[in-house]
Amino acid sequence: MIKILFVCHGNICRSPMAEFVMKDMVDKAGLADQFYIGSAATSREELGNPVYPPARQKLAEHGISCAGKTARQLRASDYEEYDLLIGMDSANLRNMQRICGSDEEGKISLLLDHTSRPGDVADPWYTRDFDATWRDVEEGCRGLLNKLFRKD
Repeated sequence: MIKILFVCHGNICRSPMAEFVMKDMVDKAGLADQFYIGSAATSREELGNPVYPPARQKLAEHGISCAGKTARQLRASDYEEYDLLIGMDSANLRNMQRICGSDEEGKISLLLDHTSRPGDVADPWYTRDFDATWRDVEEGCRGLLNKLFRKD
């Protein structure tokens, strides 16, 4: 089983979008039983809060539910529990490494590193552009899934 944890600052926009997009992709590919997928925050600001309404709406537009998801914080123990810890931007990476310690096993990366255009996933908290974030997340998850199954 491949265990993936998507991480952003608050775990209410980008990382839950990535969590549920990836769950949808693996389900549609008939691979759901081969994956355990979650998401977490590097901060404590939104702990216990549900997915931000515009992010929830963007997922729903694509037929994806995130019902029941609430924000939780990344723990150092997640490094051992998960095979891949995928951050949404470079600030997330720094905070992930601070929380988890070193990345000796090379488990930590950025979502868009798994595409032909590495960089940060657009943060809709600031941009309010949930379409751009959707495109980044969808492309990143597709690229990650392809790399995991060597289809890139």
